[in-house]
Amino acid sequence: MNRLLHALALTACLGALATPALSQQRAYAPENLRTLSQNDQVRVISLEYEEQSGGRRIPDDQLRFYLDQVNRSNWGFSQIKADIAQSLGGSPMPPQGGTVRCESVNNKAQTCRVPWSGPSRLVRKLSGAPCDEGRTWQSQRGQVYVGNGCRAEFGPAYDPGPTPLPTPLPGPVGGSVRCESVNNQAQICRVPWSGPSRLSRQLSGTACVEGRTWQSQRGQVYVGGGCRAEFVAASGNGGPGNGYSTTCSSNDNRRVTCPWPPSYGTPRLLEQLSRSPCIQGQTWGIQSATAIWVSQGCRGRFGN
Repeated sequence: MNRLLHALALTACLGALATPALSQQRAYAPENLRTLSQNDQVRVISLEYEEQSGGRRIPDDQLRFYLDQVNRSNWGFSQIKADIAQSLGGSPMPPQGGTVRCESVNNKAQTCRVPWSGPSRLVRKLSGAPCDEGRTWQSQRGQVYVGNGCRAEFGPAYDPGPTPLPTPLPGPVGGSVRCESVNNQAQICRVPWSGPSRLSRQLSGTACVEGRTWQSQRGQVYVGGGCRAEFVAASGNGGPGNGYSTTCSSNDNRRVTCPWPPSYGTPRLLEQLSRSPCIQGQTWGIQSATAIWVSQGCRGRFGN
């Protein structure tokens, strides 16, 4: 009998040694992952993600999040598998009152639709990068914006209903608001007007291009990618706004003067077209009521 038991045990050991690849291909693990070493926790979570994603590597911040949940919040393996499935399952519109996952992958900005009309709140942070409201995520009417690596789940801040306008900032509506992306970090600035905004004066060497490095939202302006500028209300400021524009180019870094029809009011930079910065007072300016100037390689589209 002892010889038989010994033979069976030896066969089992040899079988286990003969199939190491199988144990590496499937993320078999106990429900309580805290019984495993940290290296084994990393291995089974990584394998589970690879299996569900078709071979992709789990993002480092998502792996760190799962390890924290295992060792601090007692998540079981089944809960991790379900969460991985949700993270890989796309972003279908959830039922009213559910949650929406919105992720800034590789620090790229992302805007996600939500099914509620009011503001949103952060329900669960998934990233190692911080998710700070007003800095790396922002709630908007019907959507959530994330940036700088923030990955999180969001829910409605309160029962759905009409979204109130932002509280106006101090100062006249006809003034300007400076909004700056420092160290290429995204920034959202409130403005005292409820309508859209327009760029009044670029302050940065980095181009401020609407829809790319800045955009107007209801009661606020977003800047990113190093854009620093002053903004004013798109209507009610800066002339008749009849849509006239002209391009003025500094070729070979020379100072060039371009005509400007005085009947169209005060010109402003609509879009920087060159790699060289177009900064009012430094590389472009108003020569007179009938002309504008550019220099040092600035090439821009100017209008009112």
